[in-house]
Amino acid sequence: MQPLSLPAWSPWTPGLLSLVIYTALVLGLMAMILMLTSWLGEKKGSPEKARPFECGIIPSGSARLAYPVPFYLVAAFFLIFDVEAAFIFSWAIAFDHLGFLGWLQVTFFIFVLLLSLAYLWIKGGLDWGPITSTGRITPKTLS
Repeated sequence: MQPLSLPAWSPWTPGLLSLVIYTALVLGLMAMILMLTSWLGEKKGSPEKARPFECGIIPSGSARLAYPVPFYLVAAFFLIFDVEAAFIFSWAIAFDHLGFLGWLQVTFFIFVLLLSLAYLWIKGGLDWGPITSTGRITPKTLS
């Protein structure tokens, strides 16, 4: 018995035609739903509806707050060391399969990260507080 050979554009063989038909159906359904909702939906505007909503708190003032640069630095450092933790956890799960060579590689990885943390610390990337005229950071005093 010979297998039935269907043409490439047959809807019964997985290929381009079924993908094109599915995409056209999805786009058509989306367009129809959007047109129906804009046509049937209620269109009463008011200042209350135009006001931004944030957790039930009525906004006051500008939303443009100037965050200090150390805030973004800490966020970037957190992301870097969070990704480091993900790599180390995945290494710990595959510890049996990786053996001593995997242990050497993760040790080198941690060593490079510790060197980068030391460099960051020496350059003052982790220092907080006002800088004096001598370039030193003074502790914040309670007033």
